Amino acid sequence: MSETISNPPTAALRYEMRAGVAVMFLDNPPVNGLGDTLRAGLYAGLSRASADAEVSAIVIIGAGRAFCGGADIRQFNTPAASAKPMLRDVLAAIEASAKPVIAAIHGFALGGGLELALGCHYRVAMPDVSLGLPEVNLGLVPGGGGTQRLPRLIGVGKALDMIQSGKSLGGVAALDAGLVDALASPQDDLLAFAVSYAQARGAAGAPHPLAARLVVQGTADFDAVRRGVNAKARNALAQRAAIDCVEAAMQLPFSEGLDAERRHFDDLVVGDTSRALRHLFFAEREAPRVHGGGQIAEVAQVAIVGAGTMGGGIAMAFANAGYDVILHERDQAALERGLGLIRKNYEITAAKGKLDAGQVQQRLARITASLDMSDLAQADLVIEAIFEDMAVKQGVFAQLDKVCKPGAILATNTSRLDINQIAAATQRPGEVIGLHFFSPANVMKLLEVVRGDLTSQDTIATCMAVAQKIGKIPVLVGVCEGFVGNRMLTGYWREAGFLLEEGASPRQIDDAMKAFGMAMGPLTMADLAGLDINWATRKRLAPTRPAHLRYSKVADRICEQGRYGQKTGAGYYRYEPGKREPLHDPAVDEIIEACAREAGITRRAISDEEIVTRCVLALVNEGARIIDEGIVQRASDVDVVYVHGYGFPGARGGPMFYAQSLGLDTTLAKVQALQKEHGEHWAPAPLLVRRVAESVRGF
Repeated sequence: MSETISNPPTAALRYEMRAGVAVMFLDNPPVNGLGDTLRAGLYAGLSRASADAEVSAIVIIGAGRAFCGGADIRQFNTPAASAKPMLRDVLAAIEASAKPVIAAIHGFALGGGLELALGCHYRVAMPDVSLGLPEVNLGLVPGGGGTQRLPRLIGVGKALDMIQSGKSLGGVAALDAGLVDALASPQDDLLAFAVSYAQARGAAGAPHPLAARLVVQGTADFDAVRRGVNAKARNALAQRAAIDCVEAAMQLPFSEGLDAERRHFDDLVVGDTSRALRHLFFAEREAPRVHGGGQIAEVAQVAIVGAGTMGGGIAMAFANAGYDVILHERDQAALERGLGLIRKNYEITAAKGKLDAGQVQQRLARITASLDMSDLAQADLVIEAIFEDMAVKQGVFAQLDKVCKPGAILATNTSRLDINQIAAATQRPGEVIGLHFFSPANVMKLLEVVRGDLTSQDTIATCMAVAQKIGKIPVLVGVCEGFVGNRMLTGYWREAGFLLEEGASPRQIDDAMKAFGMAMGPLTMADLAGLDINWATRKRLAPTRPAHLRYSKVADRICEQGRYGQKTGAGYYRYEPGKREPLHDPAVDEIIEACAREAGITRRAISDEEIVTRCVLALVNEGARIIDEGIVQRASDVDVVYVHGYGFPGARGGPMFYAQSLGLDTTLAKVQALQKEHGEHWAPAPLLVRRVAESVRGF
């Protein structure tokens, strides 16, 4: 019989009695985060249960879909985060309890949620749980004793791997490791199972086991593990701190280990890296949320028009997620090339041990080849992935409009062309949308979902949902030249070209940006993407370019010599046959110097700091214009695009967050100084000016 106690300790915690067992429900949606109110509720609930002679044992269980997702990250760096009782105080109360405390885990116990469970005497779980300490992904270490208790429970080697990597364990693996004491069966009611388990432990009497009293088992070569940390990883600082914390568990008494862990946490939580990673954490989760709603339609069959590199990668992305895919091409040779590349990519993945032969065949079987466009008649979503030519795309969409069933969504993978003009070739503009995948499409997580003026909310909602089903992070963007990513990239490459003329070398520019944290420098990136693509765009847009603005001819001159990047063995760099290492080429130096002479520029020494300032602030300034024009729903969407699509360092949070970290007033002053020195290309974005005038800290 259940008796609900009135006046619970806090609204975030429910307290009930079940046959002599006090049951405390963590009830703080959506993930039962351990904010200040829930911590207070737990502390009060433990006190009540300890004082109640009718209580023989205590069960802590999560309400809703999971046990606990950890600390309330939004409270970090606020007074609520340090409000008493802290998690350490709650765990001390559990450890002081003469009555057994059992954590009953379903769904997940992550971060502080697992630390809460680690502090309990016993842990029972459902088989499909996920248990982990993923704090390093936010640039942090566990702050509630996780690095000290976990090695004592499962051994230093396994604990170090979990904590440093942020990996989780399922129920069976956790039972084998000693992390949980018992597993319920999939058919069991977890609460009933936990109450029964608690009654048995209560009847057995004290003392009950505590992780804090155990001796750490096993050894580890901590110096070797530190050397194995990728210095370029966005969370490298946190990984190294996590290693230090686990080493402290082996070397220090428990209480001193807790203190050492907390010092690391406190240092990291106020640092720029963790702030940036926490910003991205929320930005990535906010990006798929669309203003205006819309009904999500069922998408069962997907068709791809074009079996080139992009089309093949898109087909793989859908096949990997379990969709049936039709891959269409105009001729047999092109179709066979595309299918061959898909098979080769899957075989490479299998050779790395990420797929077995059966899984490769299963995914290939989901892709059906087609030379007849009428085969696409029953597709729910058709994605065009042919070359960037407006007339050709309009022709394809006119055909699709006639062939495809009513309600089918027609999408284009264009990276910069006007969706409205493409939609105008159909009688269904409400079902036309842009789905701009990034290469390789089966790997890159970003997807720009481009809404046209007439694209329906239902079409948008459906595509955002499908994007998530295939493992992408979708960002809704509006129509403009280059959308978000490529529009901003124009200014980035512009400054790189100017810097070349003014005295920097390709290598210096790329090295400076890589030192800043970019995945690759702008000129290496251009060579990889293919210089001819942007050359075609520049020629198309030439009539719209104001004559009074400075224009660097370096990129055009390189293309005029047939140097299109890696695919031709020469671009800003030269490449040995079959290799991708960019090598210095004196011929490019000659082109740069000739362009500088023609432009009347006296070349000078350029500092790395100037390179970073001009390239990054070009992104920031254009990003502010994009936000102001309503091309994105929110400023953080720009950061998601640049981190996941263009290699901006996650440890800096994206270009807009980086500007906020500098201070918008400082950012504006730098842009104004560049405008004074270099001209109207650097006119500050009106939004940046307004935010500083309003003393607003962010975009």
